[in-house]
Amino acid sequence: MVKAADRAKNPAGSSVWLEQRTPRSGGGPAGLDRDRIVTTSIRMLDEDGLAGLSMRKLATELGVTAMSLYWYVDTKDDIIEYAVDSVYGEIDLDAVDAAGGWQDRVRVLALDYRRMLVRHPWMSPCAGQYLNIGPNAIAVGTKIQDAVRDTGLPLHRQPSAMSAVFQFVYGYGTIEAQFERRATEAGMSQDDFYGESIKAFRDDPQFVEVLEPMAEILDERASHGSVSDIWDRDFDYALEVLVAGIEVMVAREAGDLS
Repeated sequence: MVKAADRAKNPAGSSVWLEQRTPRSGGGPAGLDRDRIVTTSIRMLDEDGLAGLSMRKLATELGVTAMSLYWYVDTKDDIIEYAVDSVYGEIDLDAVDAAGGWQDRVRVLALDYRRMLVRHPWMSPCAGQYLNIGPNAIAVGTKIQDAVRDTGLPLHRQPSAMSAVFQFVYGYGTIEAQFERRATEAGMSQDDFYGESIKAFRDDPQFVEVLEPMAEILDERASHGSVSDIWDRDFDYALEVLVAGIEVMVAREAGDLS
């Protein structure tokens, strides 16, 4: 596995998935294995974020010594990489296969990816920090590529279409997850937190003139319903805009080639 010093020297080429770990001699601690370590780590990350995970805290949670963890991992980075790939496994690839056409497969993948990011707020920064080349991540990436390939776009346009959809989902899911976490940390529901936040600056005299052009849309959002309803409505429509845009570009590419 990748030592901390090796990661610092070669961050672009360092991954737990690229290294062969030298087996430890003898037997590991009773009742402990990598799956249990990763499962517990994910729960701790969900509860306390990246800052709340350390080898010492993890060992305490598992009821073992910190040294016991080193039978299975070499660094905290190893654990996080395993956790990242594990949550990629929550995306239902069977549902993707059952969806049919590329449009529906993109919708299923996008919605499941968004939900995964919201369930695990720590995932967003990690997805950009690590290589995402574990088996589950590659399986998801393959399904994304298959769906976009089936749009009929030429090969050199397919990466752009993937970026349009899934960078949008990444950004949307990240903002949604962080908003939910901030509301939770404030001890409030998302609805109460949103309402109090909007009221705070709309009632402030210094914002009255600046917000005047936005008043209509702010009123519309406030009247729509719960914050979760707003998240869903905006996501669904934005995704439809992107799918429709791909369809238009497919037709345009076909026209250019005729």
